[in-house]
Amino acid sequence: MMMTIDVRKCNAQKKYAGDLTGEFEADDALIDIPYVRFSSPVRAELHYEILEDDSVEVTGTLFFALEGACSRCLAQTEQKFEGSVDACFVPQGGESEEYRYRNGVVDLQSCLNDALILALPGRLVCEPPCVALEWNEK
Repeated sequence: MMMTIDVRKCNAQKKYAGDLTGEFEADDALIDIPYVRFSSPVRAELHYEILEDDSVEVTGTLFFALEGACSRCLAQTEQKFEGSVDACFVPQGGESEEYRYRNGVVDLQSCLNDALILALPGRLVCEPPCVALEWNEK
């Protein structure tokens, strides 16, 4: 599902703030942990606010689960995680480090992917008592 905010439509309806909830399939290529993948769609619960200059502030939370081999013992495991979203979108043009949008429509996908990357753990570890593999050198 593509999550967007139609700024022109919201302005016409005088709806300058709102909530978005939805799910999307995240690309497993975002994960930098071997043998791990997303086990379900990512759920996004977002709040947006359109400011007087037509910039759009988006905040919220991402909920996702990872499954795969434990980075320590290689046992199969699944864990749930949360990540926060805090972004500002500005209309196309100008010099700025914020996200840009054009034609009055904010596409949230790149922002959500960035927030997801920041929320990913460095490794996936199963619950205790996880025993790391021991290498026998002979």
